Amino acid sequence: MSRIKVMDEILANKIAAGEVVERCASVVKELVENSIDAESSEIKIELKEAGTALIRVTDNGVGMDESDAETAFYRHATSKIKDEDDLYRINTLGFRGEALASIASVSNVVLKTSQGDIGTLVHIKGGKIIEKSSCEARKGTSIEVTELFYNTPARLKHLKSLYTELASITEYVNKIALSNPQIRFTLINNDNIILKTDGASNLLKTISSIYGMDVTRKMLEINGSDDDYDINGYISLPEVQRSSRNHMITLVNGRVVKNMDLNRVINDAYHSFKPDNRYPIVVINIEVDPTLIDVNIHPTKMDIKFSKLEELLSLIDKIIKEKLKKQVLIPEVESFTYNTFEENTEEEINIALDTVLEVKEEKSKEEKPKYEEITLDFTPVQEEEKTYIKEEKEEEKRLPMMYPVGLVHGTYIITQNEDGMFMIDQHAAKERVNYELFKEKLNNPKGESIPMLLPETLEFTNNEYIVLKENFDFLKTMGFEIDEFGINSIIIKAHPVWLTKGFEDEQIKRIIELVINKEKNFDISKFNDHMAATLACKASIKANTDISLDEMEALINDLRKCHNPFNCPHGRPTVIYYSKYDLEKLFKRSGFDILK
Repeated sequence: MSRIKVMDEILANKIAAGEVVERCASVVKELVENSIDAESSEIKIELKEAGTALIRVTDNGVGMDESDAETAFYRHATSKIKDEDDLYRINTLGFRGEALASIASVSNVVLKTSQGDIGTLVHIKGGKIIEKSSCEARKGTSIEVTELFYNTPARLKHLKSLYTELASITEYVNKIALSNPQIRFTLINNDNIILKTDGASNLLKTISSIYGMDVTRKMLEINGSDDDYDINGYISLPEVQRSSRNHMITLVNGRVVKNMDLNRVINDAYHSFKPDNRYPIVVINIEVDPTLIDVNIHPTKMDIKFSKLEELLSLIDKIIKEKLKKQVLIPEVESFTYNTFEENTEEEINIALDTVLEVKEEKSKEEKPKYEEITLDFTPVQEEEKTYIKEEKEEEKRLPMMYPVGLVHGTYIITQNEDGMFMIDQHAAKERVNYELFKEKLNNPKGESIPMLLPETLEFTNNEYIVLKENFDFLKTMGFEIDEFGINSIIIKAHPVWLTKGFEDEQIKRIIELVINKEKNFDISKFNDHMAATLACKASIKANTDISLDEMEALINDLRKCHNPFNCPHGRPTVIYYSKYDLEKLFKRSGFDILK
């Protein structure tokens, strides 16, 4: 008797649902992508209890006729591809024909659709058609999903908390809204609006709807292309950081994708501008010929393969680095407004407002400030920017001229210029100077060395010695004169000339330790970068160390020569800025406060 049997359609769909429909967010994703493919300009997502009780997606797309409304629920039924050739030039978000069949097999689904004349209603539960009839003729499609996973209790049991499910749905809708700024999205949970975009085809406005104005003002527009890829979008200033990679959003031909290589190169482009465990907010659109990518490698279509990945990674890295390189990035300290117990009369408030308007009017007549503020073209009222930023001119240094006036707690250098006051962390600043010096020497070794007055002998364990011996040539290219000296020991007779005076012994030991513990997949560039950062930290001025005004001025001049004078190698800021306006506001000498 035959043991192998063909599964019935409903059972096959339930199994497929395990891959396509993992949670409430999976349902929302599949339905919204269908709405986008249906050329909708408005999509409304309504939830009850974070989608566990109800998911309803309504669009104003092309709709379906009576025949297609039923056929759409058949497995592998799709209007997106017709033959094998179409599989290699996919321009739609969906194409597998599995989503509706999978969703309908594990839930209660009511579909209402129309092309503008007669509407069709299809009611399916557990993969079986319950009802098919006529309904209202509103053009577009509405799909209502209830009782999700009612017939797959194991899947239902493993749904997360309502907050977690809602967060997952919101994260997806945010990303799909960013990939389609021309579509008006509305997300509602329990009658509360969570997200609403205006569909004005303005990506920056969509970013504002999701992240708010404070973040939006600190986004930088990027553009670039090569023979195969067109790149555009927005990246955040390094000071705007998040604790996870979820806000590094990559879009390929309008599709939200997750690709570890793309995330890695984006994060690496911010190297030394921010801490390694913090991540920027990035929205990058990648336009490419569909024949150069493969989206058919996972049922969720979130992963993607590129046929020319290295060229793409190189292009993204170059665009981001060049954009950051052109910015003067000094965080500005926001002033605090202190409340008083005095009540202001209406007349006083009007006088104060008039004074503020006069001050602004006078400022607008003055010469344009040296350091320009970021403004957003879609905002009706321009507010004062809180980032000291401008585009760099080639002939100018990236750090503005400033003059030291003193030292606070033996740690922070106070400087000033005509624009306001600056505070410099002397350790972070010296660390940056040393880092760039060491990195230059390591990347361009000349083998220059200086003999040691007293050669140093170092002893290691047998396994450490084996690794070290393999890297003798590497150490010699740096400028070390090194020989074997007995069992598991070496003698160092000369070291590179660029080691910091007074820290030679410590830096020699640290370099050898890094060489012994280097990763298996050795990358000389990353290794040199890590070594430079490590050596720079140990060799820099420590906190609570008093230095003279001449030493302060020398440090500032060295910092101004750096490629990135704004952060230490670990991403901490070297300089922060207090504008004259904020200083006056702190001392209540601006606006209404000057009347007191």
